[in-house]
Amino acid sequence: MLRKKLEPGKLKVWARPEMAVTFRAEIMPGRSREERTYKIAEVKNNGRVILHKFEGEHREGSFEPVRFERKPTK
Repeated sequence: MLRKKLEPGKLKVWARPEMAVTFRAEIMPGRSREERTYKIAEVKNNGRVILHKFEGEHREGSFEPVRFERKPTK
């Protein structure tokens, strides 16, 4: 797998505090999407996140891809 190299001093930001993330189904089999969804409490410098009401640090690959939905314009 090829990874893009970031410019020195720049960190890829994939998450923000209070954003909802959903664990991939393979990580939590047998649980509904709602049971696998948590809010981010903190984003660490290494890109990992700490969640509200769920222990440990977690990496981006543990979650379903983040989709930023746009509201339709009139």
